Amino acid sequence: MTISEGLLPEFDQEMASARRTLERIPEDKLAWKPHEKSMTLGRLAGHVAELPGFGVAAITTENLDFANRPAGSKPLVAESQNHVLEIFDKKVAEVRAAIAKTSDAEWAKNWKLSAGDKVFFNGPRIMALRRMVMNHIIHHRAQLGVYLRLNDVAVPSVYGPSADEGK
Repeated sequence: MTISEGLLPEFDQEMASARRTLERIPEDKLAWKPHEKSMTLGRLAGHVAELPGFGVAAITTENLDFANRPAGSKPLVAESQNHVLEIFDKKVAEVRAAIAKTSDAEWAKNWKLSAGDKVFFNGPRIMALRRMVMNHIIHHRAQLGVYLRLNDVAVPSVYGPSADEGK
């Protein structure tokens, strides 16, 4: 079994869980945040939607330096539930296709994520995809679940029953 063949079932399950969570975002609460230091619900949902795109960069480039971002590029903020779902679905499909065609030798190549001299990640592409993409989505999906709970929105089942869904 190749790395890609082993990774894809896990990727598919985690992306399905993230999508179920994004499907629940209340459009009338996109500006809500639980604390002054927290992201708004719309920004957090946008971040979950845009994160799969980093997987394509991790697989197809040697590095991503935020200091070299195009002028005027901004983090994604959800305008609606449909908006983030469309972006999420597109990015998931793109990275899934990239994962499927990546060889074990390519997974072993180095990838770096930075902002100028500040390095966030520097290691094998497989670790970049797991840590900086999948685990990152899982982390923020869980945050989004808390936002949902605090707004009395049913939290979807992820790894087993949620308090709202007994399945």
